[in-house]
Amino acid sequence: MASLKHYVQAARLRTLPLSVSGIIVGSGLAASEDKFNTLIFVLAILTTIGFQVLSNFANDYGDGIKGTDENREGEQRLIAAGLITPKQMKRAMLYTIVITMTIAVMLVYSAFGKDEFFKSLIYLLLGISSIYAAIKYTVGKSAYGYSGLGDVFVFLFFGLLSVIGSYYLFTHAIISWTILLPASAIGMLSSAVLNLNNMRDQIQDKKVNKNTLVVKIGSKRAKIYHAFLIIGALFFLVFFRVLNNTTSYSNWLFLIAFIPLITNLVVVFKNILFKELDGELKKVALATFFCAILLCLPYFF
Repeated sequence: MASLKHYVQAARLRTLPLSVSGIIVGSGLAASEDKFNTLIFVLAILTTIGFQVLSNFANDYGDGIKGTDENREGEQRLIAAGLITPKQMKRAMLYTIVITMTIAVMLVYSAFGKDEFFKSLIYLLLGISSIYAAIKYTVGKSAYGYSGLGDVFVFLFFGLLSVIGSYYLFTHAIISWTILLPASAIGMLSSAVLNLNNMRDQIQDKKVNKNTLVVKIGSKRAKIYHAFLIIGALFFLVFFRVLNNTTSYSNWLFLIAFIPLITNLVVVFKNILFKELDGELKKVALATFFCAILLCLPYFF
């Protein structure tokens, strides 16, 4: 019988810091304009965590019922291990949807009140689309994670939507094009984590016809793509800082987070045994999280 411990395992807590990185950046940008609101920040973080947990539950469910996880490296998948039944996981997904959407409604109301119905409706529709994207990554015959589109959705939802969407919740202001720079950087670093995951799993994914981008382009090109994501993110953040004419050393603290990211590139290009990349996922995810914090730290002090 499934226990609370098993559901916590299925939630894959190590993915949660990555999921909130975009919210931290969007909130920091709002703070730079003196528009930060603690309640909105907390509710946005909780909403994002809810969507990430739902995605992890759905991933376990979708891959589990398709047999994709039978010989997977890395964290244990609970349905494949027989510790949670598909029915139990579907129920957990439903509960997570209800809780997360409840928090999302509170978030939207806190940001827009009762007088801006159209904006509230847009955000609620974005919430529904996030639920759909979380589930359809691995669930169903047309799961986009099985056709190489996972990277696109991660870039959009973890990067652009997370940063720009959270920024607008605070400011209600016209979006400047410069915000696309940090938003794209976070999206690229998040995609790098997915790329590592897919490089690690490429042998098993090929066997079960899970055609991730790595399976489609091959290991050699996937390594080049990985370098493009890491170096591209660095370029966008440096360009963002240059445009803001920042001279204080504190504004460049985010560069510290790129030390483990550059060492990750070295490991990736030397890698032969794909399963050895598992430890690199946590490194890149945490580096992205700390990059977001260091990028926004000057805005709060």
